[in-house]
Amino acid sequence: MDLFSPCDLGPYRLRNRLVMAPMTRLRCGRDGVPGDMVAEYYAQRASMGLIVTEGAFPELAARTWLGQPGIETAGQAAGWRKVADAVHARGGIIVMQIMHAGRLSHPTINGTGRVVSASDTTAPGYTHNLSGRVDYVPAKPLTGPEIERIIESWARAARNAVDAGMDGVQIHGANGYLIHQFLAFNTNMRDDEWGGDPHRRARLAVEVTRAVAAEIGGQRTSIRLSPEHNIQGIEETDPADVEATYQHLAREIAPLGLGFVDILHSDPGNELVQGIRRTIGAPLVVNRGFGAVTDREEAAALVADGVAEAVGVGRPALANPDLVERWRTGAPENAPIQETIYGGGASGYTDYPTLQG
Repeated sequence: MDLFSPCDLGPYRLRNRLVMAPMTRLRCGRDGVPGDMVAEYYAQRASMGLIVTEGAFPELAARTWLGQPGIETAGQAAGWRKVADAVHARGGIIVMQIMHAGRLSHPTINGTGRVVSASDTTAPGYTHNLSGRVDYVPAKPLTGPEIERIIESWARAARNAVDAGMDGVQIHGANGYLIHQFLAFNTNMRDDEWGGDPHRRARLAVEVTRAVAAEIGGQRTSIRLSPEHNIQGIEETDPADVEATYQHLAREIAPLGLGFVDILHSDPGNELVQGIRRTIGAPLVVNRGFGAVTDREEAAALVADGVAEAVGVGRPALANPDLVERWRTGAPENAPIQETIYGGGASGYTDYPTLQG
């Protein structure tokens, strides 16, 4: 397979096998409404085979950061409609990532006066609110009825996204956020039907995926996972436990016929990742995660070697609106401007130069 050849992911016919990975940019204001600048940012990158948006919160209680987009209100949906229309006008395909922060939020950010998770744990480190840097606070364990309401909020958000013109949605089950907090044994210490053994720890991921697929169809549903990606306080260090957890998850969602599965792992060709791929039976998008930048040579090799159908690309896509053409021709790349990644205006967002100037 060639990196620049067409590819089918569920109902999508991609022009190439480059997927713009979801990247937090925090330019949607206090109300979480994407504006014209956000629409232009995504439209500029429509030559990517597929765009996965930055994570959007399904309800305010799930918000991770100020400036993050939502997909709960009519105003937020209208903003995303502008984004979808702009991308489609340039021939692109775009799916929305939907995420819940869990313990990686703050009471002053999510408006609830608390943060929640699988168990009463505290995330390491800090976040930022309007006053500046604040430490994470202890999480309150979710009750059974609260978990059910969160599952329903994910399904509503998926419907809102598709109604706003998105081609599908991606469930964020990776990188230490709520679903990952349920999957990992060090953050899920419950002894009820939502925790304990690997099968019950996987239940939230399974139920959210089922609910979203029931709402918008399995082919328009995908999930992002990061097994053994020990980040933001997650510790998946027991290989047997990880294998049992993610294989159970894969078996349970396989009948849904997902459009694709997106997996972050330092070694995407290893048996854990490839075993999940075989069990789910959906096309695979891979990325090595935050620790390394995926370059052209690595992306081409992953596709050529059959490790995945497509490759997720983060920072190079952020800094190069015309990344596909640059990689196709071997042209030099812009470097990301670190200071403008999170928040701000057009500078370092929509003003990266293209080969045409």
